[in-house]
Amino acid sequence: MLAKTLKHLEALVSFDTRNPPRAIGTGGIFDYLRSQLADFNIEVTDYGDGAVSMLAVRGNPRRLFNVHLDTVPSSEAWSADPHRLRVTEDRAIGLGACDIKGAAAGLLTAASVTKGDAAFLFSTDEEANDPRCIAGFLATAPAFEEAIVAEPTRCEAVLAHRGISSVLLKFRGMAGHASGANAMQASALHQSIRWGGRALDFVESQAHQRFGGLTGLRFNIGRVEGGIKANMIAPSAEMRFGFRPLPSMSIDALHEHFGTLVEAGAIERYEETFRGPSLPSGDVADAEHRRLEARDLADALQLPIGNAVDFWTEASLFSAAGLTAIVYGPGDIAQAHTADEWVELQQLRQYTDSVIRILENP
Repeated sequence: MLAKTLKHLEALVSFDTRNPPRAIGTGGIFDYLRSQLADFNIEVTDYGDGAVSMLAVRGNPRRLFNVHLDTVPSSEAWSADPHRLRVTEDRAIGLGACDIKGAAAGLLTAASVTKGDAAFLFSTDEEANDPRCIAGFLATAPAFEEAIVAEPTRCEAVLAHRGISSVLLKFRGMAGHASGANAMQASALHQSIRWGGRALDFVESQAHQRFGGLTGLRFNIGRVEGGIKANMIAPSAEMRFGFRPLPSMSIDALHEHFGTLVEAGAIERYEETFRGPSLPSGDVADAEHRRLEARDLADALQLPIGNAVDFWTEASLFSAAGLTAIVYGPGDIAQAHTADEWVELQQLRQYTDSVIRILENP
């Protein structure tokens, strides 16, 4: 089976699905998928800006496999053509081989050697932080009960991960000479620094919070800019920050708190630019209940259970829509997004074999 999977992976890697530039269409890699899934009913949907999904269904399955086909951009650090698969004694090297075309190749192999019910959802916008494909699919109220979302988890079922939220925060100041007595309060940059200190203190106060092996609130101020020169009071300042909450934390409640960490009137604009729910979603009790359901699913499918992870996946979108969702795929997240990214051949073999077993014993 490994030889079949590597042949599919070689073909999939050869298609340029880098994201950005978000130039993926309905042909190319999707033509290849169609050719390999001749006994499936195929539905391709173009959501624009390179967001294309393909739903392939055979029979009447209740479980959905999902994998994204887009990759991050390649870099000059690659030692060879990133779109040409290289296979060594123990690994397959190519752009997307780890994240996560290796899983797509395994699904194609499994489909070719089984005859039972199966459903695959391929998408192309996961790397864009703009999940149109999954949101559009879920808006159709599909009848699936379970989702197995492929990301590099070393062939272990991941039941929980953090959510994610990114924010644009603008502060309002009052221009003037820096010698003025009001400079301390009037500067938008001063307000941003005060806000940052209070935010960091708050995040540190959450270090005791725990869920499913994860600890605390992850937080990062990624960019601060504003002001004109040292002797002028800054009339405006802009900050980009993000946080990654535990499944038991409310993203809305955290936004409400972050919005109060500065003097009234100092914030001109507070805009969430991206949100991804945690896996599983809900309050503490509901999230734990959903995690136990996911554990039961992994046990029923005979998949080894791994630790909760800090990175975000689209499995949380399926979970928020009411499906029991787990993250499961070949490869190590440490290899994702790197030059000369690779996936172990043993991982490809293990993933393919496990999907075949699942399809043969629904």
